[in-house]
Amino acid sequence: MAIKIIVAGPRGRMGKEAVQMIYGVNDFELTACLDHKNDGKKLSDIEGFQDDFNAPVYTDIEKCFTEQQADVFVDLTTPEFGYKHTKAALNHGIRPVVGTTGYTSEQLEELKQLAKDKKTGCIIAPNFAIGAVLMMKFAKMAAAYFPDVEIIEKHHDQKLDAPSGTAKKTAELIQEVRKSKKQGHPDEEETIQGVRGGDFNGMRIHSMRLPGLVAHQEVVFGGPGQTLTIQHDSMNRASFMDGIKECVYQVMDLDELIYGLENVL
Repeated sequence: MAIKIIVAGPRGRMGKEAVQMIYGVNDFELTACLDHKNDGKKLSDIEGFQDDFNAPVYTDIEKCFTEQQADVFVDLTTPEFGYKHTKAALNHGIRPVVGTTGYTSEQLEELKQLAKDKKTGCIIAPNFAIGAVLMMKFAKMAAAYFPDVEIIEKHHDQKLDAPSGTAKKTAELIQEVRKSKKQGHPDEEETIQGVRGGDFNGMRIHSMRLPGLVAHQEVVFGGPGQTLTIQHDSMNRASFMDGIKECVYQVMDLDELIYGLENVL
């Protein structure tokens, strides 16, 4: 039996890729889409979608979840709406797969508790690219030997949150094994505020936002006489689809919230 899916944000660049992916997988069925306009239309009525993409479009999430039966809710919107959407899906017993980043620690804890109470699976992934997950794992391995590290993340100029969820997750993984220390000269001074990047437990995170970029990250380690750079680049949004597909399958067997694609691979 096909897994029934609702997608939020179908007109976005990630959303369009996800819609195409879902229609191309025999095990998946797109039952509806959630959008901030185009209520009452079908996807095929919207420019950029094929004539046989007949999923209905809703603007009201409660109406969507009430009228449409679904197993999984894929959210590819913004931090402002992602939290509200995820909470609503869990309350309706629909399993969220969320690529939206920018959640606060308090919001994540609330969603974890809600998923536990509802015994409903949920996956929130800062990055759906499998190569990015491997980059984070390799960075954690290296951090046990190289405590001096800086993270440089680069994204398109329409991204709302900085640093990226991937950079924050990478820093958290590194922190688990890294000997805590304050990097750089003890008397260093920023003559331009913020030029050294954000401080995360003594590590520095730098965010670039430029047109032409998609999603890129370097984790640069330094030691006596050597450096080690672990780098991942997503050239287009197709790179995220294998991760979304895997999460849709995996979330069907979960009864709790999982944060990070690396925990379900």
